[in-house]
Amino acid sequence: MSEGNAQESNIQFALQRVYVKDISFESPNSPTIFQQPFQPKVKLDVDNNFTKLADDLYEVTVHVTAQVFNGEEQTTAFLADVQQAGLFSISGLEGAQLDHTLNAFCPNILFPYARECVDSLVNRGSFPTLMLAPVNFDALYAQKQEQQNNA
Repeated sequence: MSEGNAQESNIQFALQRVYVKDISFESPNSPTIFQQPFQPKVKLDVDNNFTKLADDLYEVTVHVTAQVFNGEEQTTAFLADVQQAGLFSISGLEGAQLDHTLNAFCPNILFPYARECVDSLVNRGSFPTLMLAPVNFDALYAQKQEQQNNA
């Protein structure tokens, strides 16, 4: 076995738990918003971060905020805010590899859970389904790295 293969075999990655850390839904203009034709305009913000909890244990959080406005007046129809988190056990990675895993790979795992949570909130608020498009956290990570390098 080569040295490269021996190092690769020491990498361990496990998703320990997926959970909602914070959740909020607001529909400040209900019920009058339901009496108007619905012409939604969506403002979506997605962010992620991580916290080291112990040796080889990290909490990764994906924060999704969807604010939907209605019509030309830009009346707020609703605001859905979700912080979807996961506990990840990661060992055998260091430096740039660990940073990429925590800022891109783990959020890619968590985002479908956050997307489903937002969709459920919107449906419970009696609004049409808001199917969020997939987010490429690898591209977001590369963009952040480029901005840091240029700064």
